[in-house]
Parts: sequence; C-alpha cells; structure tokens
Amino acid sequence: MNHALTAAAAGFGTGLSLIVAIGAQNAFVLRQGVRRHAVLTVVGICALSDAVLIALGVGGVGAVVVAWPGALRAVGVVGGLFLLGYGVLAARRVLRPGSTGLTTEGEAAGSRRRAVLTCLAMTWLNPHVYLDTVFLLGSLAADRGPLRWTFGLGAALASVCWFTALGFGARLLGRYLARPGAWRVLDGLVAATMLVLGASLVAGA
Repeated sequence: MNHALTAAAAGFGTGLSLIVAIGAQNAFVLRQGVRRHAVLTVVGICALSDAVLIALGVGGVGAVVVAWPGALRAVGVVGGLFLLGYGVLAARRVLRPGSTGLTTEGEAAGSRRRAVLTCLAMTWLNPHVYLDTVFLLGSLAADRGPLRWTFGLGAALASVCWFTALGFGARLLGRYLARPGAWRVLDGLVAATMLVLGASLVAGA
C-alpha cells in the first residue's frame, strides 16, 4: 500500500511539474477562467486529453521499456537531457523576464465552439505535449514496474487538479498573474524541479 501511495505521489508531483510549465495552453485556460466562459468545457478537454496521452505513454512506452531493459537507460538519458534543457529555459526566463505578464484583456471570448477548437489545437498540435506526457512520463512510469499505472494515475490526477484550479480560480488570480513577477516565481519553481529530476535521471541511467 505504501509503495502504491509513493508511486501515485511521484506521478502526481512529476505530472504537476510538467503541466504547470507556463505555455499557451495554460494562458488560454486562465483567460477563459477570468472571463468565466466555457470554463468547464475547456478544463474537461485539457484534463481528458492529458489522461489519454498519459495512458498511451504508460501503456506503450512503458511496456516497451519493460520488455527491453536496455531502452530504460536510453530513455533515461534522453528524458534527463530534455528535462535539463527544460529547466535551463525556465531558469533563463527567471533571469531574463519579459516586460509584461499574462494579458487577459483585449480579446473577445468568442463562442463555445471556438473555445473548444482553440483548446484542442493548443493541446494536440503542441509537440511538447507528446514529449512530456507520452515519452517522458511513459519512461518514468516504466521505472515503477508493476506500479507504473499507479504512477500514471497520479499524473492524470495532477492534470485534473491543476486545470480545475487554474480555470475556476482564475478570476481570483488573474490580476496577480498579470504581473511579470508572479510568472518569474512560477518559472523558478519549474526550473528547480526540472533540473533536479533531469540530473537524477542522467545520473541513474
């Protein structure tokens, strides 16, 4: 039981650290939340899409790695280097921030159909989502052996919690997240997590 909780907690933490990374999808969810437009639909699409991608990673990449032990070292190195690069980019944004924070005004909310299509495009047409959820989370889950699905469940739960909090809490956070300093703090946390996890993967490969 303790091992299962540990695996789920690891999946939750890893999934959250990847999802929280600032990008177009999170900015869009936040904008929709601030405007209170199609929030439940957008949150549902993001969380369900992540769950599908995580399942593909755990079931596909995870199974391959288990069947071919040599692949574990390979994906560990590649995944670790990817995380290190991700962390460096986040750290760079902390040290060299943009001049403005997230802009939530000046754009029309649009119809529900437009919101759905935009959300789907930002989720499924983003190449990084496949690296994060299918490849990286799949390879990390494989390291958990028989508990890889528990790890994946934790990661999927992190997605549900994050997008729900971001979408429905946006009206309270919008004015604060419009400040560049708030994004720097968030990027700093992401950078630290990515660098530590990436280094541990490379070292253990």
